[in-house]
Amino acid sequence: MMRESIPDHPRTVNPQRAPERDRPAETPSRSHPPVAVRTHPLTVLHPSQPWAVVDDFPRKRTKYNRPETHTSSSSSSLRSLRVTMQWRINIPSLTKALLALLIACSVSYQVLWYALGYQHYLALIPQWALFAPWVYFTATYSEQNVITILIAGATLLYGGKYLERAWGSREFGKFILLITLVPNFAASLVYVLLFAISQNDDLALVVIQGSVALQAAFLVAFKQLVPEHTVTILKGAIQIRVKHFPAIFLVANTLSGIILGTDTALVLAWVGFMTSWTYLRFYKYQLDLASASTGQSQLRGDASETFAFACFWPDVVQPPVVAIADGIYNALIALRICTPFSAEDIETSNEQANARGQGGLPSLLNQGDRRGENSRRDEAERRRAIALKALDQRLHEATSNKQTPAPLSTSVPAPELMNSQPPTEADVRPKHNEP
Repeated sequence: MMRESIPDHPRTVNPQRAPERDRPAETPSRSHPPVAVRTHPLTVLHPSQPWAVVDDFPRKRTKYNRPETHTSSSSSSLRSLRVTMQWRINIPSLTKALLALLIACSVSYQVLWYALGYQHYLALIPQWALFAPWVYFTATYSEQNVITILIAGATLLYGGKYLERAWGSREFGKFILLITLVPNFAASLVYVLLFAISQNDDLALVVIQGSVALQAAFLVAFKQLVPEHTVTILKGAIQIRVKHFPAIFLVANTLSGIILGTDTALVLAWVGFMTSWTYLRFYKYQLDLASASTGQSQLRGDASETFAFACFWPDVVQPPVVAIADGIYNALIALRICTPFSAEDIETSNEQANARGQGGLPSLLNQGDRRGENSRRDEAERRRAIALKALDQRLHEATSNKQTPAPLSTSVPAPELMNSQPPTEADVRPKHNEP
């Protein structure tokens, strides 16, 4: 019997190939049509199924034979995409909009200034502000250089992200609108009055822009929420509490305005500080933590002693600050501009401040694993725990006051009672009424 030679052909022929009638019926695949198999002349045949051809030759890649394993580049790209999606989801909606507004206004301002020589379309110039009233809003988000853009972006990212989650998007939007418009109006009015007094044209053409008022307002808000939180700088070399940041910020801008001539930053810093403190102290509604589980009770303002105006300054200068602040406050009460706080309001606000201090400041950098519903649920659970703790303290104090025994009577008997004789039988015998 002559042995059949293997031809040099792309398809290998098996000498022991079974006839067509002995092969098992092949079920056509529904997923994709059959593909012709190309093999190498040195292909090894399967021992148990002589008619099956084991393809060891690398086939041409088609849509039916894509590799199932991912390469390292594809896996790394998927990881980076996942991290990017987490970063996008982690930023609240209003904070995202403010960041986009900051970038758009700053880039547009640079284009208008360097390409066309126009500033008054986005920046606030007192002489031209009446012809472009929108600049009272856009001037806060129109920065001059890259450094100020980065500072403003970090302020909006970290500060806005925390405040929007603590207050909600609606209250945070009111706060942003107030501290954006009021400082710009006040600064424009200051320079108009200075121009009217000095008749200096440079004061009417000064450019007012930047997020200095926004930064001062955010520091005041953090002073209210987490005054005792400690910020560590340079691996513990510098430790500063949050309640000291507003005073440091104001002193730095004041010295810069006097020495370096940045008077616009000086005015914006002080007006932003006063606007934020006045709104948070007297007007902003906040949730009563004692009834946080129901969410029905709200308090207006913050009458706590730790949020008084004098508490923003060191202990050395607090007495004169208290005297000046009390005089202004009493004058405003006499003019019926402010409503005085009651003793109950002060006590409730102090309890609110203690509850906020016990809650602490959550980490702003380790929240990438949270999602929208989970973060809101965690915030509600945290507030509910604080409310339950405050309510338990109240009940414990009330119970301890009720269980305090009354003092025993230590009265000394009168002398006539001590010397009196015991009652006789006639005195004790009951008397019958006569008919």
